[in-house]
Amino acid sequence: MKHIDEIRVYYADTDAYGVVWHGAYLRWMEAGRVNYTEKVLGLDLKKMQEDGCLLPVVELNMKYKLSAKLDEHLILETEVEQLRPSAIVFKQTLRNKETSAVNIIGTVTCVAVDTKTNKMFRRLPEFITDAYNKKALLV
Repeated sequence: MKHIDEIRVYYADTDAYGVVWHGAYLRWMEAGRVNYTEKVLGLDLKKMQEDGCLLPVVELNMKYKLSAKLDEHLILETEVEQLRPSAIVFKQTLRNKETSAVNIIGTVTCVAVDTKTNKMFRRLPEFITDAYNKKALLV
């Protein structure tokens, strides 16, 4: 199941030439993963943290295809590409809303970390896999 976010490129997202600064893409991708986790999987990240579990990024791969520019409207698609025993791999595609041209394609791997020990869980906590499997059954 995909989650869609709409993004407008503002001045703060660009360099002096009106081209999106590479770090802005990372902010948008982070927001997309948070929205997917909360809206699709139904998990509250703040509550997860209070309960002792974080989902930090441990690997990030991006392919820049076409620069986005000032005042463009973009669509960010976020989905789970793979649910491993100890990690979640998200696939994210950002494209121009008007032309459908792809700006970036990225994969992001997150693991579950115990906030008390700062160590990675050997397996994703059951509540995460249950939430994913429940949504996968609905698709």
